[in-house]
Amino acid sequence: MLPPRYFAAALVAMLVLALVLPGARLIPFPWNLLGLIPLILGAAMNVVADRQFKQAGTTVKPFATSSTLVTDGVFRFTRNPMYLGMVSSLAGVAVLLRELSPWVVVPLFAALMQRVFVRSEERLLEGRFEEEWRSYASRVRQWI
Repeated sequence: MLPPRYFAAALVAMLVLALVLPGARLIPFPWNLLGLIPLILGAAMNVVADRQFKQAGTTVKPFATSSTLVTDGVFRFTRNPMYLGMVSSLAGVAVLLRELSPWVVVPLFAALMQRVFVRSEERLLEGRFEEEWRSYASRVRQWI
């Protein structure tokens, strides 16, 4: 299962939690519309990172062999802009939903991405690009 499916499952889980366990309403309308900011920024980060991979002629798919180590653009600020973008988008949705319960999904999703994808992908990149990877990893944070 690829990250977009996990993301879709997280969105569904957030919606279900908001409906089934509404609980405390954190943010009143119209302030919840501020959730559009991290939602849009997260989506934009994903689009930009995807384009950078395509321009570099390397794969976007996790665990596939990368032909190039992309270190410019959004990758200057985070080694995992796509996962960060997904987390940002989920946080935006949580704000839009106004409820407390959907927030449970955001850190769980981040932890899942770290465990299932980030650690393994970074080991593969280090094995493939060796010193270039170590230099990049020493100056750019994994998430933010």
